[in-house]
Amino acid sequence: MITNGKLIHTKDNRLVIDLDNPINPDVLAKLSGGVQPSVEVDIEDNRTITPEQRKKAFAMIGDIASWQGDLPQAVEEMFKYFAMSTFSEIPEHFSLSNCSVTTARLYIQLLLEFCFRWDVPFATKTWDAISSDFGTQMQCLKHRQCVICRKRAQYAHVETVGMGRNRHKIDHSQYHFMALCPIHHAEQHNIGIMTFIQRYHIKPIKLNYDQLVKLGIMRKGTAYYFKEQLEA
Repeated sequence: MITNGKLIHTKDNRLVIDLDNPINPDVLAKLSGGVQPSVEVDIEDNRTITPEQRKKAFAMIGDIASWQGDLPQAVEEMFKYFAMSTFSEIPEHFSLSNCSVTTARLYIQLLLEFCFRWDVPFATKTWDAISSDFGTQMQCLKHRQCVICRKRAQYAHVETVGMGRNRHKIDHSQYHFMALCPIHHAEQHNIGIMTFIQRYHIKPIKLNYDQLVKLGIMRKGTAYYFKEQLEA
C-alpha cells in the first residue's frame, strides 16, 4: 500500500504526516494481519545537482569514453539507464543539468564503481576533482589503490595506533583511514600527517563496522563486540 503526504512535524524518532488521502482503518488492519503495521518513509530530495557533482560526473564520463572508444554522450546515456535499473531511488530518466543531489550522488557512485572495477585510467583533472570525495576514498580502500597515485595500496591509519598494540582488538571505527602505496605511506610518516593531508588535499574517512569487516580491517566478532558495547 502506497500513499503520499506532507511531513508536518518531527521530534526525535517520531513524525507527524498529513496524508493526501485518509487510510481506511479496515484496510489497514487487513494489510497488517493483526500485528503492528510497519511503514517506510521516503523523503523527497528537492535539492538540485551541485556544480561539483556535475564536474565529477562529466570528468569520469569523458575518461570512460576515451577508454572504451565511444562518444561521451553515449556513455552518459548508457550509465543513466544503468542507474535507473540499479537504484530504486531513480525511477525515471533524468538530466545532469537539473536532477536531484541524491540522483547525482548515486550516478557518480555507479561511475566510480565502474572505473575502479575495470581500472579505467583517470586524467589528472579528473583525479583532482574526485580524489578527496568519500566515494572515491571508499573505492580506493576497496580496490587497494593509492588515493594519490592509484598504485597498489595499504590501509593507512591517520591517528596513531601505538606500538605493540594488538590491531585485532582495537575499535577501528574510531580511526580515520586512507589507502596509500608504500611510498606515500612512508612519506606520510616522514613529514607528519597534517602536512601530508594539506600537501595532497586529502580528506581521510571513518568507516562503520560493516565496512571495516567487509574490507578485512576488523574481524566480524570483534566488530560486533564493540558495536554492542556502543549500543548498550
